[in-house]
Amino acid sequence: MLPYLMPHNWREWKNLLLRWSVILAVLLAVLLIGSCYVVHMPGISYQGPFLPLTAEESNISVFLRRHVEKLAGEIGERNIGHPEALHNAAAYIEATFKQFGYSVDRQSFLSAGQEVQNLWVRLPGSQFPQQALVIGAHYDSAGNSPGANDNATGVAAVLELARLLVDYQPKRSIYLVAFVNEELLFFRGGEEVGSHRFALDLRAKGLSVYGMLSLETIGYYSDAPGSQDYPIPLLKWIYPDTGNFIAFVGNMASRRLVHQCINNFRHYTSFPSEGIAAPEWLEGVDLSDHLSFWRQGWPALMVTDTAPRRYPYYHDPQDLPNQVDYAKTARVVLGLRKVVAALANDTENN
Repeated sequence: MLPYLMPHNWREWKNLLLRWSVILAVLLAVLLIGSCYVVHMPGISYQGPFLPLTAEESNISVFLRRHVEKLAGEIGERNIGHPEALHNAAAYIEATFKQFGYSVDRQSFLSAGQEVQNLWVRLPGSQFPQQALVIGAHYDSAGNSPGANDNATGVAAVLELARLLVDYQPKRSIYLVAFVNEELLFFRGGEEVGSHRFALDLRAKGLSVYGMLSLETIGYYSDAPGSQDYPIPLLKWIYPDTGNFIAFVGNMASRRLVHQCINNFRHYTSFPSEGIAAPEWLEGVDLSDHLSFWRQGWPALMVTDTAPRRYPYYHDPQDLPNQVDYAKTARVVLGLRKVVAALANDTENN
C-alpha cells in the first residue's frame, strides 16, 4: 500500500479492517454458495453394508462377466492400432444386440485409413420421439491395454441395459450406443471420435438430446480407507476417501440432469453414490464421450468409478477381466436401468 494511502490513526485502521472484513465475508459467502451449487446433491447416499445380490442382479453379473471376458480377455487391445480386434469387438456388440431382437444401426467413417463404426439400437418414444436419451459407452481400449474396466465394463453395461429394456416402451426415444475411438478424444481434433460423429448426426437429423449418460470405467470398488483420490485437495474435504461409490459427473450446465440421475439412483439402489456438477476446467470431468455432447450444447454426464482416481490399472496392461467387481457392477447397472426409465418417462422437464 502506498504511504499516502496508509491509515494515519486508529479510526482509519478500524474502518479499513471493517471494509476488508466485509469483502472477505462476501467472498467466503460466494465461495460457499458456489461450492454448494456444485456439490450439493438430492437424496442420501447408501451407507450400509453391501447386501447380497438378488436373483436378477446375480443374472446381470453373469452376463457382465461374459461380455467383459469376451472383449478384454479374448479380443484384448482394440483400437485403430489393432483394427482386426476393433472390428471383432464391433461384430460381437452387433451380434449381441441382434440376439436380443434389436435392429442395429451403424455409422461408419474412416480413421487412420481404417473403416470404423458406431453401433446403436433405438427404443422409439411414444410421446416425444424427437427427444433422444442417449446411453453410451466406448468399446475401444487404450494402447497397450486390454481395457477390461476401461471400458469393457461400460460396454457390458450398455448391452445389459439393452437386454433389460428390450420390451420397454418409453415416452422419449432411448438410444443405446457403442462408440468407437473415445481414446482419441483429445487427439486429431476430435473429428475421428465416434461420439462426436454421432452427436453431429443427431443434430443433422433435427433431434434434440434430453440427456446423455456416458458409462465410463464402472467396475472397480474398494472399501479401503484412502483408496479414493481427487484432482484438487478441496474435494477431499467434501467427498469420501473410500472408493466404494459410483459417481455421476457433469458440468454446471448439466446440473439438472446430474440431480435427476443421482436422485433416482439413490431412491432405487442400495449402493453408495456421489455427484458433482463442476466447472469444465476441473481436471477429469470431461474425460469421456459426454464431452462431445457438451460441445453441442446438450446436457450430458459421465457415470464412472472415477478411473485413475481409484483404479490402479487404468490404461495399463493389467486392466484385465479379473480386476472387475461384477457383483457391485451388477447392482450399479440395475440401478441405472431405473434411472434410464425415469429419465425416459419424465414429463416435467421437457
